[in-house]
Amino acid sequence: MIIAVDGPAASGKGTIARALARHYALPHLDTGLLYRAVAATVLRDELDPAQEADAVAATSFDDLLLADEWLRTDQVGQAASVVSAHPLVRAALLQRQKRFAAQPAGAILDGRDIGTVIAPDADAKLFVKATPMIRARRRHAELRKGGSSVSLDRVLADIRARDERDSKRSEAPLVAATDAAVLDTSFLSIEAAVQKAIQLVDAQLAQKALAR
Repeated sequence: MIIAVDGPAASGKGTIARALARHYALPHLDTGLLYRAVAATVLRDELDPAQEADAVAATSFDDLLLADEWLRTDQVGQAASVVSAHPLVRAALLQRQKRFAAQPAGAILDGRDIGTVIAPDADAKLFVKATPMIRARRRHAELRKGGSSVSLDRVLADIRARDERDSKRSEAPLVAATDAAVLDTSFLSIEAAVQKAIQLVDAQLAQKALAR
């Protein structure tokens, strides 16, 4: 069983995907970490994330890097949004994601293009969204908790800029798959969002079972 969870930054898709992985006892991959690893490698080597050649050279990172907490910082996140727009970077990471999705027992992947590109035949698909301001407040709270003094206005501007890059890029833009169930988490608690996600996935699985 493959479950695809897509959505913009700070929509709650990662939290939901991890909860679904526990609920269905499936391995989980946050595909955004792959792009963050590329971005971190570019920044570490003092290269330019806007230069496709520099970003492609960073796609051969060691898997151990995925456990580095630095990847989850806003600095790396911003650079990840830039490198992820490069077609050759996406092509270089494509097979790594497809291999994870093809595990015999199944898998849960979250990202921006799981239901449209990585696993278009997934058994269940969710597109998780929330308003830009709600997402900015969530990210701002996370950053403040980590000691950052960044303003909410700056975080909101960054969220909107990232949405623009992700949705307008030529290669695998952020868009809900036509057969994805849309889950708006704007005014839901984490617990309510997870329960709703489970209900939506169960409904899709039941529908597909009847169609067989």
